[in-house]
Amino acid sequence: MKIAPALRAAALCTAVALLPATTAGFAQVEGRASPEFAKLFATYQRIKASYVEPVDDETLIRGAIDGMLASLDPHSSYIDGQAFERLETMIDGNYQGLGISIQMEDGLVKVVSPFRGSPADKAGIKAGDYISHINGELIYGMEINDAVAQMRGPAGTSINITILRPGRDERLELTVERGVIELEPVTWSLMDGNIGHISVNEFSRDVGSDVNEAVADLRLQATGPLNGLVLDLRRNPGGSLDEAVALSDLFLDEGQIVSQRGRTRRDTIYYEAETVYRGDVADGLPIIVLIDEGSASASEIVAGALQDHHRAIVMGERSFGKGSVQTLLPLTRDTALKLTTARYYTPSGRSVQEGGIEPDIRVPQLSDPDAERRQRYALRESDLRGHLVNEIDAKDESLERDQVDDPRFLLTAAELEEQGIEDFQLQYALDTLRRTTGVTMAARATSGRRN
Repeated sequence: MKIAPALRAAALCTAVALLPATTAGFAQVEGRASPEFAKLFATYQRIKASYVEPVDDETLIRGAIDGMLASLDPHSSYIDGQAFERLETMIDGNYQGLGISIQMEDGLVKVVSPFRGSPADKAGIKAGDYISHINGELIYGMEINDAVAQMRGPAGTSINITILRPGRDERLELTVERGVIELEPVTWSLMDGNIGHISVNEFSRDVGSDVNEAVADLRLQATGPLNGLVLDLRRNPGGSLDEAVALSDLFLDEGQIVSQRGRTRRDTIYYEAETVYRGDVADGLPIIVLIDEGSASASEIVAGALQDHHRAIVMGERSFGKGSVQTLLPLTRDTALKLTTARYYTPSGRSVQEGGIEPDIRVPQLSDPDAERRQRYALRESDLRGHLVNEIDAKDESLERDQVDDPRFLLTAAELEEQGIEDFQLQYALDTLRRTTGVTMAARATSGRRN
């Protein structure tokens, strides 16, 4: 990951000033620092002198940095060489392992999302699951880098994982065979009725141009005109803000896509359509955007922009609610701070922080037998300790839209399986496009959501 030299130099000066190289050096800092900083230094000295075992400076400083960032919000963090390596893998390469995105939460390994079609996905691991044991060994409190190292390994080898799933009393014991994980941010296929299904799995490099390519390819595959698009952002945890803007720009002729507002004028930026692509590449085709509780950040930017401009119907479940922007601030050649520097707002001025994007039509994932139980225990931004508070005090119960009155919503997962429906949300979106004209879609987008 390349870092601008000027930024690196500026940040490095700050970092060096905080390093406890010698007591004399710290005395100079203490003389011009606040009383709070003096407390930090005094604590450092007491630990060095009196702790039951010797502690090196690197451990103490890393602990202090992690503690400072943890006191801010859940998304600010310190990134070192191994974390940089994971970020680069997510953007550029492939690896051998399970195919899941994880994060640490109160000492537990939490599954953010399994990649579609990965060994983890096929084994039944779901977003929101917690991994408690790997090969029978308790991993509570383990460093995330160590957990990642244990889960990765040669393709064809197996790993035993113990899953704790919110809403289930019993543990799940799974054996997963590692595979080669090819990172494909965008996949697409032509469905019956000349409907295109485009899945965006993460917002990494070139997602905007990849979706543009997908639309062009779907037109070539179609026997006749393309009749509509399903833009699938479910389980997409986000990524690059620029790519979210580029993707939204594909389907908008004009107008604001998103704005970010921080503490200073420099941090306030408005992103407008027609900056990359000229006009709507879909030429007004009806679009349905699918979201769920795993759709976060960049996914919410796209869903919110297309919803506010009445360019698409948003279906599924309320999204995660991460309405903040993180900036990478370099410290050294291979370390940086990922710091929350702004909130973002949809074109109508909505902040999705805490509340998320509310779908125009709520469609539960009935083909998942655990769907109702998982929704009851689903974690969103508002559940995270220390999350930023939305400026508008919206209650959770007021954010959920009632689902439409449709007899299909009474079907069980077993009944759907008998009908050959593996993904009820996708099937519902496709059926809607097949029976609905572009004119009525636009009318429903205008009248179907609250202002």
